[in-house]
Amino acid sequence: MSDSAISLRGITKSYDGHVAVRDLSLEIPRGCVFGLLGPNGAGKTTTLRMVMSILVPDAGSIEILGAPADMAGRDRIGYQPEERGLYQRMALAEQLIFLATIKGMSRKAAARRLPGWLERMGLADWAKRKVNELSKGMQQKAQFVAAVLHDPDVLILDEPMAGLDPVGADLMRDTLLELSRAGKTLVLSSHQMETVERLCDRVALIHRGQKVLDGSVAEIKAGHGQNAAILAYEGDGAFLGTLPGVEAVRDFGRFVELALAPDVDPALLLREAAARVRVTRFEIAEPSLHTIFVETVKERPGEATAATGGGA
Repeated sequence: MSDSAISLRGITKSYDGHVAVRDLSLEIPRGCVFGLLGPNGAGKTTTLRMVMSILVPDAGSIEILGAPADMAGRDRIGYQPEERGLYQRMALAEQLIFLATIKGMSRKAAARRLPGWLERMGLADWAKRKVNELSKGMQQKAQFVAAVLHDPDVLILDEPMAGLDPVGADLMRDTLLELSRAGKTLVLSSHQMETVERLCDRVALIHRGQKVLDGSVAEIKAGHGQNAAILAYEGDGAFLGTLPGVEAVRDFGRFVELALAPDVDPALLLREAAARVRVTRFEIAEPSLHTIFVETVKERPGEATAATGGGA
């Protein structure tokens, strides 16, 4: 049996002369949490749609759970697209049961599993309501239930946190971790780097349809050279980028991440900063995935300047 849940070998897809995905190969191991990253228009959604046969690749091959992709294999995948795909005027519970039967689950089994999932996602009181009566966050959670109800081996989730408030996002993260611990393979496409960094074992970054990074989170961080200093402070920190050994400053609001030159002495950096602002936190850390994402994309022609939003 193959160790890969999903295997992409040299897949390519073009639209009207524009190459959206070019010769892309990926191996997504069984049981891992895999992050598919990329700026807007990088080809992430196109790639996921090819896995689900919503689109057909122009070249290359796709395997699901060790076999050439076919309908039976795709029935073992739960797919949550970024765009809303539920029937707005159909009652929630009836619709979710119907969608599970399309994936091969009996109506009886789906009806038995549904109450637990609705309760878990805070939707139990809305089971008989039409989807268009649900808030945006509720619809996002309902679409997640649609993806997981038929008990798939693999879950593909395109921006799973979109539209969720902080409580809903925490609930989703906890649920995804539980599914991972139960042996499910999770594929997350997201621009929320903090979520990816917390959840994913492996990530791949694609840019302009091509793979530019691929590996475990630890491997990618180790291969990205310099460490970073995390600094929280009170006062005017405009001077931080001029300190010796500081190559870049990335502001996260509550703290800044300083990219350090290889030979910088962190103790000297801290002393310089503490002389001009009140330092409340200082630590040496690996570069964040956010930083690696931005730095890698900026090195490529036609780079995107933000790690937010949608895109193919």
